[in-house]
Amino acid sequence: MYLKDENLIWICKSGDTKICMLPKMANRHGLIAGATGTGKTVTLKVLSEAFSDMGVPVFLADIKGDVSGMALPGQSSEGFNKRLAKLGVQDFTFSGYPVRFFDVFGKMGHPVRATISEMGPDLMSRLLELSDVQCGVMEIIFKIADDQGLLLLDLKDLRSMCQYVGDNAAQFKTKYGNVTAQSVGAIQRGLLKLEQQGGDKFFGEPALDIKDWLVQDDKGRGMINILHCVELFQNPLLYSSFLLWMLSQLYDLMPEVGDLEKPKMVFFFDEAHLIFNDAPKSLINKVEQIVRLIRSKGIGVYFVTQLPSDIPDNVLGQLGNKFQHALRAYTPKDQKGLKAAAQSFRANPKLDAEKVLAELGTGEVLVSVLDADGVPTMAERAFVMPPRSYLGVVEDGTRAQMIAASPLAGKYNTPVDRESAYELLAKRAAGDAPADDEDAELKREMGGSASTARAPKPVKEKPSAMDKMIDTAVTTVGRDVVRTLSHQLVRSIFGIKRR
Repeated sequence: MYLKDENLIWICKSGDTKICMLPKMANRHGLIAGATGTGKTVTLKVLSEAFSDMGVPVFLADIKGDVSGMALPGQSSEGFNKRLAKLGVQDFTFSGYPVRFFDVFGKMGHPVRATISEMGPDLMSRLLELSDVQCGVMEIIFKIADDQGLLLLDLKDLRSMCQYVGDNAAQFKTKYGNVTAQSVGAIQRGLLKLEQQGGDKFFGEPALDIKDWLVQDDKGRGMINILHCVELFQNPLLYSSFLLWMLSQLYDLMPEVGDLEKPKMVFFFDEAHLIFNDAPKSLINKVEQIVRLIRSKGIGVYFVTQLPSDIPDNVLGQLGNKFQHALRAYTPKDQKGLKAAAQSFRANPKLDAEKVLAELGTGEVLVSVLDADGVPTMAERAFVMPPRSYLGVVEDGTRAQMIAASPLAGKYNTPVDRESAYELLAKRAAGDAPADDEDAELKREMGGSASTARAPKPVKEKPSAMDKMIDTAVTTVGRDVVRTLSHQLVRSIFGIKRR
């Protein structure tokens, strides 16, 4: 709940004490953790509502489909009224929030697409679960596409590019490196699998313009952009790669703004452990770098997961605002995780954090936020404020009406398949667009195909005796020159010196 008069985000209450987060510290990132069914979604909603009331746009992933209810005002109930009385909340009003629905598959929201080029070779390699050697080949494929002006927009573009590079591997070996048929085959198999999992719907145009998320409604409230992930979540690699792509796109898009009085946008990444599962160290380092630097661009990032240990330590250390729900310690491994979670909070001499984490009920948290100096407050046991929006799921009919009434209706609905690598390589194969630079230049000059544009060869006259003698001399000298140059070339390439 946003307290406008005090410019505070009221999140929890401990006894008679309000626990509030400062808006200017909200872009220092945060963590919402806890076992299943302990109230993480409610905490996420309360924070999202407060940011929206502040005029800050929000993005959140809806894994179970139950976040969609934020579009509607909540409903009173006996249990809800008891919670309000327990927290001492007065003049509480229910409210729906400005929501836009998105869906990679275009079924439950506006379609979301990205191009292959935007995703880049690193994320594509992770998405396809490639080995280090195969990742290197993917880098080469992207580099050749860039050098030859071949746009990679959708999966068929990348498949065509793989085939082209594989068929001409010997030609590219010297300049770009070795490309094996085995690596190309592994990439092609991965692309086929990705297509079967729905990747063909995600890659293409029109690509999502993230600026469409940075908007407010007519009341000045930040738009809450909800990505329907019920189906997307069935492919965890596609889900996590999409979130990483989105974060990197936002990082590249937003200018440096320094410390602001409130964030320009806030992201909530649910099931955040999927981002880091089996991720190479280079990718984790990149995520750490983005999380560390994106704060200065006014962006807050909140990871939602079960255990703090799901997040790499270097990333976890960047998360200043922590909301830890109950943890269940049934096994030695669980007990170790519970202890680590308790130790991640600033110690409170009046509180045994490890004991409290095992005792927390639904809707309770162990909480620590940043004060005005950016220092974490001592851990407190508290109850999370109730959300003002509906706790259930929006009916499909209501959702469809909201999607149709959105200003984005029609902008992303129809796929666009413009000329790119697939079409250009097909023309080359047909002889209409030669890959050879000299042939292409001749074609442009002569206004036709290079094969027909070449001037006819002149008819040779019968050589005279003197001509034959000159030719023999020139040939002999030329052969010696070529042999000398070839030796020099070999030495320059392999570093061999004649003794």
